[in-house]
Amino acid sequence: MGKERLVEIKVFGQTYTVKTDAEEDYIQKVANYVNEKMEEVLKKTKSVSTLNVAILTALNIADDLLREKEKRIALLREVEAKSRDLVEKIDIKMGGMEFEKPPITG
Repeated sequence: MGKERLVEIKVFGQTYTVKTDAEEDYIQKVANYVNEKMEEVLKKTKSVSTLNVAILTALNIADDLLREKEKRIALLREVEAKSRDLVEKIDIKMGGMEFEKPPITG
């Protein structure tokens, strides 16, 4: 992220100028992703309405995003549970051990 700039992209045959602080390469990747998704929708629906294709594409991308968020949450919960389990096992193993504290100097 850096200074805002204008980036020209092409989506579904239309040229748009986007104001962004992201790198141009990243914005082009986003535009390419949207184009790919719109082409998928177009092949499946045979719709000639650009608006219908855009709305269905937006719904598909939103669905993908929500599914990925759910996966991420499930993964974080799994990591948290495993971390708690490991901490508990470490605490049990170290329960009877005494540790010598290093002397404080300075």
